Amino acid sequence: MSEAIELNLPCSRHDLASCVAGDSVLLSGSVYTMRDAGHARCLAYLEEHGELPFDLAGQVLFYAGPTPPAAGRPLGAVGPTTASRMDFATPQLLRAGIVATIGKGTRSAEVVRACQETGSVYFAAVGGIAALLAERVVHSELVAWEDLGTEALRRLEVRDLPVFVEIDTAGHDLYRSIEGSCA
Repeated sequence: MSEAIELNLPCSRHDLASCVAGDSVLLSGSVYTMRDAGHARCLAYLEEHGELPFDLAGQVLFYAGPTPPAAGRPLGAVGPTTASRMDFATPQLLRAGIVATIGKGTRSAEVVRACQETGSVYFAAVGGIAALLAERVVHSELVAWEDLGTEALRRLEVRDLPVFVEIDTAGHDLYRSIEGSCA
């Protein structure tokens, strides 16, 4: 296995072009958490204003619902949510300027096409290790939608958050390639 790629955030689509499906990556910098309800609000804002809210253009979305601070950390736990739940909004958000997403599980063919068309990446994080992932968060702040509780839009500052490139900018899909090799 090759050494992990270290990627500082925010990053450009140009920076993501060298990432290949299957690469191990350590992310450092800002990521924004958003789940189902936040995606619906973000889409509504995009439709009304023609742009993403809260300077989300050029950013990375982490599909997670962080828990309150615990164990002396900014968050008690933060683990990836099943990404396919956000497929209803992802193509539009990528076209509007989001450069990458983080979640777990497979994505729809429409999301794969949108990654390829926009030069975006989908990173997969390992599920079931939310307390360990929280150790990689050095700061957390509420950005918007406090009424959504754990689904509120938050900005996390992460250091060496471990992920894998699941869908790269060329549209290569790690999960589908593995499924195809097992057939």
